[in-house]
Amino acid sequence: QVQLVESGGDLVQPGGSLRLSCVTSGIIFSSYIMGWYRQAPGKQRERVARINSGHTRDYEDSVKGRFTISRDSAKNTVYLQMDNLKPEDTAVYYCNAAHEYYDGREYWGQGTQVTVAS
Repeated sequence: QVQLVESGGDLVQPGGSLRLSCVTSGIIFSSYIMGWYRQAPGKQRERVARINSGHTRDYEDSVKGRFTISRDSAKNTVYLQMDNLKPEDTAVYYCNAAHEYYDGREYWGQGTQVTVAS
């Protein structure tokens, strides 16, 4: 049984910080590229950040310098540290696991709500 469980979403003021967590189970964690995606109301889902097992990272341009993705192999967990949050960051944030080499082996969490407002 594969499970991805996100946590850490909250209501926060502009300029504030949050750390999202995604705990995985049922997968060989080191074989998966881990990513964070988000979907705002009325918009398509977009990738925010991604990290592979070698800790190579990439980010969507609007979050560069503000967000940091990381992974902890001992805990089978991926994190998204979000600093200097802006109202346009408001969205449901989803954790994604995609196999490093095999097409079609991909899993999603249920999402966690992040709301940035005064």
